[in-house]
Amino acid sequence: MATNAESGDDELQFRDPEKAEQLTDELEALMDEIGEPVNVMHVCGSHEQAIAKFGLRSILPEDLTVRMGPGCPVCVTNMPEVDEAVALAEEGKIVATYGDMFRVPGTEKSLADARDEGADVRVVYSASEAAEIAEEEPDREVIFFATGFETTAAPTAAVLTSDPPENFSVLSAHKYVPPAMEVVAEMPDTDVDGFLAAGHAATITGYGLFEDFVEEYDTPAVVGGFEPIDVLYALARLLEFIRDDEAGLENAYPRCVSREGNVPAKETMWEVFDTTSGEWRGIAEIPDANLVLSEDYAHFDARERFDIAVDPGAADPLTEECICGDIMAGKADPDECDLFGEECTPQDPVGACMVSSEGTCKIWLEYGGQPDL
Repeated sequence: MATNAESGDDELQFRDPEKAEQLTDELEALMDEIGEPVNVMHVCGSHEQAIAKFGLRSILPEDLTVRMGPGCPVCVTNMPEVDEAVALAEEGKIVATYGDMFRVPGTEKSLADARDEGADVRVVYSASEAAEIAEEEPDREVIFFATGFETTAAPTAAVLTSDPPENFSVLSAHKYVPPAMEVVAEMPDTDVDGFLAAGHAATITGYGLFEDFVEEYDTPAVVGGFEPIDVLYALARLLEFIRDDEAGLENAYPRCVSREGNVPAKETMWEVFDTTSGEWRGIAEIPDANLVLSEDYAHFDARERFDIAVDPGAADPLTEECICGDIMAGKADPDECDLFGEECTPQDPVGACMVSSEGTCKIWLEYGGQPDL
C-alpha cells in the first residue's frame, strides 16, 4: 500500500481553466491506459456540489463514472431520529438544529411542520449557539438535535466538555463515515473501483484513518478538496492507482489534511462519543456508524433525560417510491427516480436527498447532474 503525505510539486490554482484542461487531458490518457470503464465514488455532499456546480461531469472521460455515496449526513438521518426531535418539540421543549435538518421528513412530519403547528423549533449554526439559547432561557429545556459527521461531531463534543447549562441536552444523530464506506465496499451490486474521500472530515480524523480500509478492501482511496481543480486532481491520482492495480492511499488535500488530523479535536470527540450500530436512512443497519453520548456524558443525553414518546403515525405513501437509499449507495442517479422534480421537490420533499444542500437530488435539480455543455 502506498501512502503519500504530499501530492504534486506545483501550486494548485483552484479555478484555473488551463490547469483544468491539463488535468482533463491527463484523465483521458489514464482512461485510455486503463482500457475499460471505471466507477469511483465520493463520500461527500460538498464534492457533489463542486462536481455539479462546475459541470465537471461534462468534461470527464466518457467511461469514467463518478457517483455520490452516503456522504450527506442529513440524508442518512433516519426517520425515527427526526420523529424523536419532533416529539420533543411538541412536548414544549426548545429544539435547535441546523437549517438543513429543518425540512427533513420524519415518518409523518418534519420539524418545520411542528413549528408551523406552534412548536418552538430554532435554526442554529452551531452547537454553541444552541447552548447560548439555554443560557438565555434557563427555565426552558433546550435540546440540540445534533447531526453531521466527524466535522460537526467534534464541535458538539467541545460544547459538552465546556460545562454547558443544566437545561441543555443533545439528541445525537451524528454519524461516523468509515463504517459506511465499508458497507458500500461490501455490497455485491455496488461496483466501486476507488473512493474519493472527504477532505473536511479528514481534517479532523486525518487521512491515516483510511489506511486499514484501503488494505482490507484492496481498494484505492484519495482524500480530496472541494474546488474544481481539487476534484480533477484527486480523480487523476485515483485513476493512477486503478491503472497500476494498486490499493493506494494519497492525500491530495495537504493544505488542510495531515496524516494525524486534528488530534485535540479527535480526543475530545472520542471522550464524549461512543459508536453504536444504527440504521442509515434508506441504506442499511451499519455497525459502529452512529455516535452516541458516552456514559460520562449521559446526563446531557436527551434520550436518557426525557421519556420520548414517538407515535409517528402513517408514512407518506410516496416514501415507498423514493430511491434515496439506492442513490446514496451509488446504485442509481437522481433522475432515475420517478418522483424526481415532480412529486419530490425542495419545496415539497419526499426524500431527504431533496432537502439538504448536500443532498444529491437537490444538487442535481439545481445544477443538473450530468450536463451536456
